Amino acid sequence: MQQIAKTNHTMSKYITIKDIANELGISKSTVSRALSGDSSNVKAETMQLIIETARRMGYHRNEMAVSLRKQSSHSVGIIIPEIVTSFYMTFISHVQAILRQHGYNVLIASSNESYIQECRNIEMMEHCMVDGLLISVCDKERNTDVYRRIVSRGTPVVFFDRTIDNVEASQVRSDDYIMAFFMVEQLIRSGNKRIVHIPGPSRIRNAYERQRGYRDALEKFHVDFNPDLVLPPALSAEEGSQVMDNFLDRNIPFDAVFGFTETALIGAKNLIQKRGLRIPDDVRVCCMAGTTLCTLVHPTITAVEQPVEQMAAEACRLLMLNMGNSEKHVEDVVLRGKTVERESTE
Repeated sequence: MQQIAKTNHTMSKYITIKDIANELGISKSTVSRALSGDSSNVKAETMQLIIETARRMGYHRNEMAVSLRKQSSHSVGIIIPEIVTSFYMTFISHVQAILRQHGYNVLIASSNESYIQECRNIEMMEHCMVDGLLISVCDKERNTDVYRRIVSRGTPVVFFDRTIDNVEASQVRSDDYIMAFFMVEQLIRSGNKRIVHIPGPSRIRNAYERQRGYRDALEKFHVDFNPDLVLPPALSAEEGSQVMDNFLDRNIPFDAVFGFTETALIGAKNLIQKRGLRIPDDVRVCCMAGTTLCTLVHPTITAVEQPVEQMAAEACRLLMLNMGNSEKHVEDVVLRGKTVERESTE
């Protein structure tokens, strides 16, 4: 084989085909063919030299360029509203395990409860040419036009957990209304009549469904609805602690607390105990959307736990059903959660 001259190359952050070609003194097209495995047009000795040089120089294939050529990145984007609770991390773990079996990579972005950041995350995913999107929304109204745009462009989308109306896309969610109803019903059957509710923000669809379950359970058992027992919305432990602190300062009698989510309830629970009330002797507490966090405090917290593994499986099934399929398939999958009784309501 003719001796191939080496030339000095300028070190850069990313090694390109051009850098390898300059290093070996051969054409970029020859390097490209060799790295793509085109043995019919590149001599075996040359191909081996190119591959060894690419490895030595630290070359990595430009997946974005490959995606542009193939019109597919073989990747899926997951956009979540927060990373505080373990629910979303568990969901992502299950999704990754499923999609990897089908050859897909996963890109993850958190919107930090901001619809503006969520919009930026969607734009970033579009730029990365993901083949599909799994989205748990921050706001049930703000980015509706954005969702419709990406769906109309042919990107498969599945909304999960926090879903949205009026967008022609599949969704997978828990039956928040039924499970909230059952939880409050259980409190009432245990003798509680003055049940405080810590709701979620009205921008979240789940918050409406859970509060509706709370009110309908009261109505079923002829317990008067008292607006003073519905506190301001809270998501974080800090917010839960603050709204409970303000409520206790008003000296309004209560005997139970039903929280929109575990993080807010844990904050409220800690404040209740700090103010000298005993759980569950003086006050029973419980919540929706419980995870392992509910088992890491004392007393442990009764909660409705979402079927996260099943939700991940259904979301992946619906997404893959539409990826690479010209005919759109839309389903609304509603899953039943599980009430786990613990020390906080005994």
